[in-house]
Amino acid sequence: MLDLEDQSLLSVTDLHISFGDKEVIKGISYTLNKNEILGIVGESGSGKSVSSLALMGLLPPKISKITAGKITYNNQDITHLESKGFQSIRGRKIAMIFQEPMSSLNPSMRCGKQVEEILKQHTKLSKSKLKAEVLQLFEQVKLPNPERVYKAYPHEISGGQKQRVMIAMAISCKPDVLIADEPTTALDVTVQEEIILLLKDLQQQTKMSILFITHDLSLISQIADRVLVMYKGNIVEQNTAKAIFNNPQHKYTKALIASRPSLNVRLKRLPTVSSILNEDDLSEEFTAQDRQNHHDALYSNPPLLQVVNVEKEYLSKTGLFGKTESFKAVNNVSFNVYEGETLGLVGESGCGKSTLGNAILNLDKATAGKILYKGTDITKLSASEMVGFRKQIQIIFQDPYSSLNPRKSVGETIMEPMLVHKLYATKEVCKVKTLELLERVGLDKTAFNRYPHEFSGGQRQRIGIARTIALQPKLIVCDESVSALDISVQAQVLNLLNELKENFGFTYIFISHDLAVVKYMSDQLLVMNKGKIEEINDADTIYRNPKKSYTKALINAIPKGI
Repeated sequence: MLDLEDQSLLSVTDLHISFGDKEVIKGISYTLNKNEILGIVGESGSGKSVSSLALMGLLPPKISKITAGKITYNNQDITHLESKGFQSIRGRKIAMIFQEPMSSLNPSMRCGKQVEEILKQHTKLSKSKLKAEVLQLFEQVKLPNPERVYKAYPHEISGGQKQRVMIAMAISCKPDVLIADEPTTALDVTVQEEIILLLKDLQQQTKMSILFITHDLSLISQIADRVLVMYKGNIVEQNTAKAIFNNPQHKYTKALIASRPSLNVRLKRLPTVSSILNEDDLSEEFTAQDRQNHHDALYSNPPLLQVVNVEKEYLSKTGLFGKTESFKAVNNVSFNVYEGETLGLVGESGCGKSTLGNAILNLDKATAGKILYKGTDITKLSASEMVGFRKQIQIIFQDPYSSLNPRKSVGETIMEPMLVHKLYATKEVCKVKTLELLERVGLDKTAFNRYPHEFSGGQRQRIGIARTIALQPKLIVCDESVSALDISVQAQVLNLLNELKENFGFTYIFISHDLAVVKYMSDQLLVMNKGKIEEINDADTIYRNPKKSYTKALINAIPKGI
């Protein structure tokens, strides 16, 4: 933990950053001490990532500039350092782990060679020693089978392993400062916990200082010595992690903590940052008796969907003349989904939950078993019958930006499925319905003629939801549909999904690796591991009394604060 006698290693004094005429960082000041982990927390747009890019000299040069203030590293003013001057610091003295390892790693280079590149740039290691150093780094970041990862391309290893390769790359030159920008956002809770423990362990071994950036206060409380809370380009609160989590002073900090779904109390609507700041009371509890009454009505009807002994097998060949090997991504899975229900589906990456979702959507046909929708086996539908079925079951994707066509306006995007399925008589009626949908998902009518890049992540997810419900489906598969969103925006989208469910009678299969979110949303919970069902029961019952050790491990890995 932090020694109060430690000197400041990095200091930011009255820093102002502008993009064009808009000031995005409004005079922030803080210090990062030697041998310290400092957390920066805030929502998208708060300025936390922009201010950290300034420390690395990575602000986009033509559209942004530091207008005032000073950044000092090791008593050297680096505020307006030229690009050449930064080359001796960046990577060697101050290194960075980015949020999305897949887009940060070169897909056409083997993982080992990518780490070697950094070492070649900043050290004088001989060719023979480079590989040994990379393998030693891979062992240090606890990668299983370092030799295999060294030869592997990024797409051949898991998300957690890719993040470990990024960490190995960042610590390869033994930097004084490591900036970790949302390094665990897209990871499973168990992998997230492993990465947090790894970074803490590395920090204790090397005595480097870490700047850990996230939007999750519960998560940051697990790793940081001190925490800064950022809001709209300002630091609104800074203190020890324990003091901020247990006794927050600023209204915004309190709102950030309160907007995460509670594991103990079930509310009808989640509080959001804006509702707390506006002092709107949304804290009406959904009691155990309310839940029991809801379930009695829900499960008295026949199931809408029956999944019976479903399997999905993939075949792969090792080498040109190698033997064909089979892998069961989904293995003998059976369960029912009832009309008006939200079935939660959880498990680590690779457990088969998304594969199962694709099989239910008939996007990737099951290799064995039956999937009965209203009594009809959808695995046996013809191409023409599939057209009608597509209206009945829809999906909300994880990343709304990549699932929306950047060349089409929002209005065209939402109208497209209506026109394809000839839902209404004329294009004019489709437009009227689209404008109604935009209002239903909390967007202004002016959104109709705008394009996806003009919206925030939360707004794009609302557009994706509007497109999904345009066909008035009965069953919606939500595949990690809130995992990339800030805590507060996530709360808004979860409230919206529940509201739409009440109004339109939707049924959800809710797939996620975030167990706190799944518990809040779900009636029944299905836990998957290695293609099989580990446990299925009422969501509250599973959280209160998990039967399997795998489920216990998942629940124990949820960040719960200090």
